[in-house]
Amino acid sequence: MLIILRSHADQETIDRVVEQIEKLKMQAHISQGEYRTIIGALGDETPIQPDQFLAIDGVAKVVPIMQSFKLAGRDFCPEDSIIEVSGVKVGRGHYAWIGGPCTVESRESSLDIAAAVRRCGANMMRGGAFKPRTSPYSFQGLGEEGLKILSECREKHHLPVVTEVMDPREVELVCKYADMIQIGARNMQNYSLLVEVGKANKPVLLKRGPSASVKNWLLSAEYVLSNGNKDVILCERGSQSFETDTRFTLDVGAIAVAKRDTHLPVIVDPSHAAGRWNLVEPLTLAGLAAGADGIIVEVHNCPEKARCDGPQALTEKRFSELMKHARALVNVLGKQ
Repeated sequence: MLIILRSHADQETIDRVVEQIEKLKMQAHISQGEYRTIIGALGDETPIQPDQFLAIDGVAKVVPIMQSFKLAGRDFCPEDSIIEVSGVKVGRGHYAWIGGPCTVESRESSLDIAAAVRRCGANMMRGGAFKPRTSPYSFQGLGEEGLKILSECREKHHLPVVTEVMDPREVELVCKYADMIQIGARNMQNYSLLVEVGKANKPVLLKRGPSASVKNWLLSAEYVLSNGNKDVILCERGSQSFETDTRFTLDVGAIAVAKRDTHLPVIVDPSHAAGRWNLVEPLTLAGLAAGADGIIVEVHNCPEKARCDGPQALTEKRFSELMKHARALVNVLGKQ
């Protein structure tokens, strides 16, 4: 249920509404826009009598939330949200330009790549310290050592870092070093992990699972939001299909649908969809044209020697070209 306040409603009114919601054993979630405040009352399916709130001076109307993803939906927050990651804004015309290696391999290579993506115009760096791999014998990442390397890259090159967390028990450790924690596609429906990052005080990058619908994706975001973390950025990275010439099929339609249905920023990962470096740029531009609020791209200083996903990684030169063309497209779209 949404309790929509009048434009003149003050803090006392907000407090009275919240108090009434809590008396009903429900949770109050406040969305304050430029002109009015909306308060969501969430909990079980117990019916709420609108008169319980309409009697409060300053309440304009009470309406049901029709979407199953209540906090992620536009009923609760009609305006696009802006998520801030250590000073970098994402959403509502602000773009995330994220580049870096699939996996943190060494201090030397990571610092080299950080410098390169910074020169190309990236405003965040990606890199995996914990890596989910299909084979148990593949390189699994450097763990905390990798996190420390990412932290050094941030300090030296002034780039907030994005890295994946795979286990609820590791959330606290990853939060210690990262500026934004990533939930990978394989973990999109790991509900225990979603609840744990929902309790964390860090922005979350939530990738869409390869066989998940947009509704499933937004309901996963709902787990994070309903546990108190309002800073969620969605990431489309391709769906599993019959196509064999790409690693996954980038669903630009899903970007457009998500932008219609949610106020959360949506970015695109063309690297995992492409699986090959020479498809990354056209997929980047397609994602941005569909409405994406940024990109997350794999960049490596020596892709042929990369320990993970080398064929889809861009060199500095190629990433520089991609950034030039992406910014030109953004200018045409009239955004920052």
